[in-house]
Amino acid sequence: MSDTSQDRGLPLTRAHVEQIFPKLTPAQVGRIAARGSMREIRPGEVLVEQGDTNVPFFVVVSGEMEILRPSGAVETLITRHGKGEFTGEVNMLSGRRALYRARATKPGNAIELDRQSMMALLQSDAELGDILVRAFILRRVELVAAGVGDVVLIGSTNSSATFRIKEFLMRNGHPYYYIDLERDPDVQKLLDSFNVAPSETPVFDLPGQDRAPKPQQHSNRRVPRI
Repeated sequence: MSDTSQDRGLPLTRAHVEQIFPKLTPAQVGRIAARGSMREIRPGEVLVEQGDTNVPFFVVVSGEMEILRPSGAVETLITRHGKGEFTGEVNMLSGRRALYRARATKPGNAIELDRQSMMALLQSDAELGDILVRAFILRRVELVAAGVGDVVLIGSTNSSATFRIKEFLMRNGHPYYYIDLERDPDVQKLLDSFNVAPSETPVFDLPGQDRAPKPQQHSNRRVPRI
């Protein structure tokens, strides 16, 4: 896979690609392999599902995997990882649930480490620690900037409650996808399908949960996940 911005779902320049998606050298891959296990990857195999709490770390040895943001039946491409590239972003460090789906697209092999082994690697190998942590942080910055996350917020730009939720998510560095009531022509159909009136917004969806609460104090109603 060529290392260009066309291989990525995010709008990145070549300079950004090299910083956010670095290719590890054979020696670096070898040091990671010594701490993990080699596994075969098959096209269509889901290696990480959005919402997973026990998220492994992968380095692609051969083949390819794609990183996606699922939303119902729609998948948004975030990036593709080829030989020498690795998965993960800031949630890999914090141990929080996965924001993305990782799926193999070409047959090959990948090194797999559980989070505990990956954290031990960061602490014992300064060179790899610098590369991985910098990439994780920069990837989170790009996700926030691009509005690609596991939270879907529906609201109005004229709503103070919507503003407070957006401010909270931004302050905590959590990427989210925002649907504007005033600008999205299909949002009313979406609200109607769940019997939610525009006056009852903002509402938000947290994938991986059975229901997403409406963050307004004037109603106890709960909205089905989108």
